[in-house]
Amino acid sequence: MNKNPQKIKEMFNQIAKVYDINNNLMSFGQHVRIKKQAVNFLNAHCAKVLDLCTGTGDIAGFIDKSCEVTGLDFSEKMLEIARKKFPWVNFLEGDCTNLPFADNSFDLVTISFGLRNIENYDKALDEICRVLKPNGLFMHLDFGKKNILGDILFDIIVPHLVKIFYKDSLPYEYLVKSKKLFFDETALVELFERHNLSLKEKHSMLFGGASCQICIK
Repeated sequence: MNKNPQKIKEMFNQIAKVYDINNNLMSFGQHVRIKKQAVNFLNAHCAKVLDLCTGTGDIAGFIDKSCEVTGLDFSEKMLEIARKKFPWVNFLEGDCTNLPFADNSFDLVTISFGLRNIENYDKALDEICRVLKPNGLFMHLDFGKKNILGDILFDIIVPHLVKIFYKDSLPYEYLVKSKKLFFDETALVELFERHNLSLKEKHSMLFGGASCQICIK
């Protein structure tokens, strides 16, 4: 798959205006519930939090308001929407593989449905570990790998919905393909541990349709 950062950035800028609408259609509204559930696993209060690949800002916006939250994404069009939805969050345009923060800056770093879109996983995870404080937590959320309902949804239902509601299906063809080619949970945990992020707990949601891993530095 072509994960050239500029190409991915252009794709997300292109779909920004319909991103939330299409997520609601494709997940039948469940994506919001899954994100809120993942945030609740963290039980974060009065923490300094960085949400990477923040998109339209849901994870950053769902974190407790006692926290100091920064959301970072390289799509300016997605960030424009995020700022309108969650004005209390500090949203910044930036690159996950070259974070503009000092070492040991954050108590918690999150990334949801975004790591698989990054060309250089290793560089992004090195940066995550670098900006995390000692004993800081890293949360990763994405689709579950083995789920019959999820496969039916993304292989059959999503393409038809996209054709009806969105003229250019190319970005969502990419979405389906990126889901299929991404790591399973075992490989993900091994990848995180190679970057000094040790698994603390994991959660399966929506009958395996989504998977959340929480690691500690």
